Amino acid sequence: MAKHVLYQERQTLGNIKFWTTRRFVLGLFCFVAYYISEERNRAEEADLFLVVGSGILLISIIFVFLTHFRTVIENGSLILTGIYSTKKVKIDLSNIVSSEIVRYSPFMINNPVYNLHKKGTIRFYAYGKYAVKITDKDGLSYLIGSQDPIELDAVVKTVITK
Repeated sequence: MAKHVLYQERQTLGNIKFWTTRRFVLGLFCFVAYYISEERNRAEEADLFLVVGSGILLISIIFVFLTHFRTVIENGSLILTGIYSTKKVKIDLSNIVSSEIVRYSPFMINNPVYNLHKKGTIRFYAYGKYAVKITDKDGLSYLIGSQDPIELDAVVKTVITK
């Protein structure tokens, strides 16, 4: 069977602005503390600040390349693949009744989630303000965060109407 990919998206953990800013500020604090400690006297604590600050920046760089989840629409199904140990979620789009773009949450800061069952919806989210809400024939809702929710919604609607 030939694969026909209509939509493909990869969301990484390093693109979440709040957590990246927080790691950057913490790393900056460590480097400033290292500089101040180094000025006063040669202490082992100063070296510890340098190591911790460098570690924080290294982790931030790794997170830019670490995929939280992938969204792929191919052969009439939406496939969500998470980090290494998570199960693949496959949603058959022939059972989908509606698709709409909604605001993910009223809060400014949201944690990334994968396959979180909460309040009658199954959530997949890494970052962004908007998500695509997909409802199937059984009334089960999927809330899928996306970098480009307009394109994801359009592709899902074209597959539904076929």
